[in-house]
Amino acid sequence: MLQVQTIPSRQDNYIWLIKQGNHAIVIDPGEAAPVLERLQQQSLTLRAILITHHHHDHVDGVAGLLQQYPQCEVYGPHITLPNTPQLKMMNDQDMINFPDLGLSFTTLHTPGHTAEHIAFYGHNALFCGDTLFSGGCGRLFSGTAEQMYNSLKRLSNLPDDTLVYAAHEYTYNNLSYCLMVEPDNVSTINRIKEVSKLRQQDTPTLPSTIKTEKQTNVFLRTDVPAIRFFAQKLSDLYLENEIQIFAILREKKNNL
Repeated sequence: MLQVQTIPSRQDNYIWLIKQGNHAIVIDPGEAAPVLERLQQQSLTLRAILITHHHHDHVDGVAGLLQQYPQCEVYGPHITLPNTPQLKMMNDQDMINFPDLGLSFTTLHTPGHTAEHIAFYGHNALFCGDTLFSGGCGRLFSGTAEQMYNSLKRLSNLPDDTLVYAAHEYTYNNLSYCLMVEPDNVSTINRIKEVSKLRQQDTPTLPSTIKTEKQTNVFLRTDVPAIRFFAQKLSDLYLENEIQIFAILREKKNNL
């Protein structure tokens, strides 16, 4: 199992650090300072940076990290960091291998939040950026509702015990919306109680699991009659498919 550490960043971001021996890999460093502090505390060498998409709260720390670790490898999607020669641009199903560390990850193209967004999957762990949140999903910026729906479906087909390392601490608010949409979901009721206790203790609610998300996250449950009924009440048009249901749910969440 991966040794994954949480590095809180900004107001509600998480930078993930994978520790392997005296090496580290970080995912979506929106700031350099907290990462450098953690690396120095544990005498770790930064081996690689993985980036899911180009938004500033996921990439602003890259330059500072490369100043301290110029040999560090950087992996991300197209248009992420155009002025970074270390960047290796990744496509769907590309492999990232660290044979000396015994680690490898598959790149999954997951457009929706942004058109180029990718996720990294390996060793029973999913680093999904702003595509899948616990209890939610990212807003649609340069991607479409259809793209996001398909990306979420793809991620939901991963093994149920896959650990979901999303990039933001949005879980309580997301689950509050899920309860509004599906108030009789016992799994969601129990989950939000657990999450509330964790947040009272200032403890991260992540990682989640794919199984938990399929049980509680309304954006992965667009086939459920009660959720379809909720979405249909919000639309003047007849909703013909799950993509349309998803789009209505996402729009409603945007306006809360």
